[in-house]
Amino acid sequence: MSNASVRVAAKRVLDLCRARGFLVATAESCTGGLVAAALTEIAGSSDVVDRGFVTYSNEAKQAMLGVPASTLRRHGAVSAQTAKAMAVGALKNSRADIAVSITGIAGPGGGTKQKPVGLVHFAAAKRGGRQIARKKLFGAVGRSRVRQLSVMQALEMLELLARSSR
Repeated sequence: MSNASVRVAAKRVLDLCRARGFLVATAESCTGGLVAAALTEIAGSSDVVDRGFVTYSNEAKQAMLGVPASTLRRHGAVSAQTAKAMAVGALKNSRADIAVSITGIAGPGGGTKQKPVGLVHFAAAKRGGRQIARKKLFGAVGRSRVRQLSVMQALEMLELLARSSR
C-alpha cells in the first residue's frame, strides 16, 4: 500500500461525501489521527471533515466520546464494543453524518494471547442509520504497517457508509 493509494481512497471518500452533503468525523486510538490526516491532506477537505478525535487513553475515550467506563472494564479498549461506542460517540459529539473509529494494538509491545499485536477493531456509524464493525488481525507486521493498513480499512468503511442509502 502506497501513499498514493491512501490519497486515492481519501479523495474517493471526500468526493462521495461532498456529493451527498455528508460531514465526517474520526475517532482514533492506535492510528493517532492518521485517518483525519489522510482526509485533510486533500485540498478542499474542510467542507467534508468536521473533526477528528484522538483518544489514545481510556480517559480520553470516556471524556471526549462518552465511551462508558463499564464497556472499557468489561471488554477492554481494544474490542468491538469499544469501537462501536467510539463511532457513536464521535457522531454525538460532532456535526458529522458519518464517523469511523479505530482501536487496536499496533505493537511492537502490548499484545496478549487473547489480544495479539496487530489486532484492530473498527466501527463506522451513520447518523440515524447503519452501523458496521470489523475486526482485523494484521499480525506482527510492524507498527507502521498496522497503522497504514488500519487507515485503508477505515477509509473503505467510510466509503461504504457514504455509498449506502441508510
